[in-house]
Parts: sequence; C-alpha cells; structure tokens
Amino acid sequence: MTEVVETEAGPARITWHRAKQPRFVLAVSHGAGGGIEARDLKALADALPAHGVSVALVEQPWRVAGRKLAPAPKTLDTGWRGVWPALAAPGLPVIAGGRSAGARVACRTAAELGAHAVLALSFPLHPPGRPEKSRADELLGIGVPTLVVQGGNDPFGRPAEFPEAPAGTYDLVEVEHADHGFAVPKRAPIGQEHALGVITDGVVKWTGSLG
Repeated sequence: MTEVVETEAGPARITWHRAKQPRFVLAVSHGAGGGIEARDLKALADALPAHGVSVALVEQPWRVAGRKLAPAPKTLDTGWRGVWPALAAPGLPVIAGGRSAGARVACRTAAELGAHAVLALSFPLHPPGRPEKSRADELLGIGVPTLVVQGGNDPFGRPAEFPEAPAGTYDLVEVEHADHGFAVPKRAPIGQEHALGVITDGVVKWTGSLG
C-alpha cells in the first residue's frame, strides 16, 4: 500500500509492507543518491514482515518531486518529521531507520520523535577520504537501541573506523567486502545474495531482541 503524506517540505510517500501480526514498524528512508529501490531496503521489506515487523519505505519530498539532488539536512529532517504521525498511526513502536543520509536523519531526530530504536544502514561516518570530518556524534548521543549495518569496504567509513562506545550505545554488523551500497565485487568470496542475507539476518535478530 502506498500513502502520500503532506509535510512542510512537500509531499512525501510511504510504501507499506505490512506484517500479519506486527510488533513494530520499521520506517526506513533512502540516501541522497537513490531511492527506496536500494537493494538493502528492498531486502528488508521482503524479509521482515514474516518476522512480525511491518516495513514502511519512506520517500523524501525531493524524491517524490522528481528532483535529482537532495536538499540540506535541515530540510531532510523536516520531511522526516512530517511523515512521523503516519508512521506512528498503527499504534506500534516505531524503529527509525534509513540508509546513508537517511540514517543520519533517523539518528538526529530519534529522541525528539520518540523512536523506539534506530537502524543505521551504511552510516556515512565521514566523507570519502576525509576521516577528520567525523559524524560520530550523531551516533553516540541517540539514547535508544541502535544497530549500524556497514559494508566492510565502505569509503564513507569502514567498520574498524567506528569509535568504541559504552556498552549499549550501538551494535554494529559488518557486511564483509561490501561497499556503500552493499554491493560486493564478483571476485569476493561471498556473493550478493549472501551479503543481503547478512543484512536481513542481522536486522531480524536485532529486532527480535528489542523489548
């Protein structure tokens, strides 16, 4: 089911993949360079409803309007805030999530919106080649259970670059050999389907652990 939601940044769109007996809503948005057709978002939408998690794929207003470039982070946050009432309407705890820029939005707004947890896919820890421009503070101060799923070869931050944090701050699942889009090279010892399985298995296990 697809739902158009008016926000202060323009109309956004939610595509629902509902579980029969949901315990949570996992709301995930896309990055700055793509949409909800991203391989990891599609894999989660296919896998999680069978495990009691309804998945809401959120398209930001700039994508709905057909623009090619994402707006400033402040505008992305405004669009996300605008869809939140629709995400919370089923009356279930909402896990805020997203990939890349969408992960940053989820992290920045989780506390104010009352997110139950945060799923950060391909969190852009820093711009490629600029590790000194760290965005780790967006991860460290969320205050709710957080899972980071990161490609082993992500130029925006490899798993080993993520800071050590107090227990319970966040957990990290590494997708070995994968890049920022979770693509794995043909020469890698694992295939693309295996990589996607690491993502879905990790998220299923994590959501199952949430109270």
